Amino acid sequence: MDKEQNSVPAAGTWNKEELLEKDRERLWHHISPHNPNPVIAVAGEGSWITDIDGNRFLDGMSGLWCVNVGHGREEIAEAAAEQMKTLAFFPLNQSHVPAIRLADKIVEWLGGDYRIFFSNSGSDANEVAFKIARQYHNQNGEPTRHKFISRHRAYHGNSMGALGATGQANRKIKYEPLGTGFQHVPPPYCYRCPFGKAYGECSIDCARIYEDVINWEGAETIAGVILEPVITGGGVIVPPPEYLSKVREICDKYGVLLIVDEVICGFGRSGKRFGHQNYGVEPDIVTMAKGITSAYSPLSATAVRAGLYESFKEQGKDNHFRHVNTFGGNPVSCAVALKNIEIIEEEKLVERAEYLGMQLEHKLNALLECPNVGDIRTFGFMAGIEMVESKQTKQPAAPAKVAQVLAECKKRGLMIGKNSDTVPQYENVLTLSPPFVTTDKELDFIVATLKEAFATLLIKSSTV
Repeated sequence: MDKEQNSVPAAGTWNKEELLEKDRERLWHHISPHNPNPVIAVAGEGSWITDIDGNRFLDGMSGLWCVNVGHGREEIAEAAAEQMKTLAFFPLNQSHVPAIRLADKIVEWLGGDYRIFFSNSGSDANEVAFKIARQYHNQNGEPTRHKFISRHRAYHGNSMGALGATGQANRKIKYEPLGTGFQHVPPPYCYRCPFGKAYGECSIDCARIYEDVINWEGAETIAGVILEPVITGGGVIVPPPEYLSKVREICDKYGVLLIVDEVICGFGRSGKRFGHQNYGVEPDIVTMAKGITSAYSPLSATAVRAGLYESFKEQGKDNHFRHVNTFGGNPVSCAVALKNIEIIEEEKLVERAEYLGMQLEHKLNALLECPNVGDIRTFGFMAGIEMVESKQTKQPAAPAKVAQVLAECKKRGLMIGKNSDTVPQYENVLTLSPPFVTTDKELDFIVATLKEAFATLLIKSSTV
């Protein structure tokens, strides 16, 4: 794979040791133990990032599942600069042109009639969804509906309510009690079926369990179900094809709102504009972030079915949605999102993601021959490779083995991810989510590098 270094934008003279010292003294890294020697990135172009030493790495995770159109898009930077010069900020208790245009574009992409509330992050978008759902039921004459059903292994955010919805025990250690009213059901995890069954010989119990929980809790107390089309950061857990439509039917039967978290799956990652469109369902509320701007600027949105919005328009004490976000939907981020979506449409990157996903699925199948690969799951242009000690027992691979594959990939110029801080003893899924601009040659590099990295496990085991 050709990895010749491109020119790095001028940014003064860097003193790596001085920067590392300041990093150690001043910077608190996200979701990781103290790291005295982090990669210091200085530039990005396409699917590649360059570090301070001039090393180049293919960004196999699009940052954090988000740089969908690739790094270094000058046209996005220019759109941001033009908007800053015209109108950098105006609050959305009134309005501005980029927010109106972006809301209209999101509704077009969703293919339904929705109202759009802008925030900063995926966590924010989900918090807004929870508040809207509770207030809607209250104003609809059902004030006891306040609970939400989520899934184990799922991630919905770091804030106290969104973390309450999150089904990852390791994320909650030392932070509880969290937001209350969140129940969890088993994930649709065919490789490790919580119900001890095999797909094709079951009744999709992973969907049917929602009806049981709704009845056990009391339907009159359930405000909503929140789920991703596919559990992403929890291990790329892909449900059976009929799963989501069955959950939709159960929600309709009991008057429960269906909230679909599209923070990762949205904006083309699934091979469709939104992940739920692969399953033919229409959510009541859709949350989104990350790919909305391809991470060029912070932005998220909560899309609410128009019919739900009506109760918030009625005159009456406290009937309006009493939520504000200073930077949510600021003109610059909206302009960035509009340019990002324009690029996706003009370059047909949703279709490109679908094609790359099919190629990735096909090429990764060769890894199933590795004794430490138990399962490979793909959804659009993302993949999860579940590592095990034994295919027969499905015992999760030891952390050292997972770390070895990650390190060997990095050594060869590929950065991938894994499910982190999920549930005890099950942080054994490698994750891939490259930019949509990845070339066929770069895709071959990703797969070849993974093969080489897994081969080192065989070499090490043979020398022990």
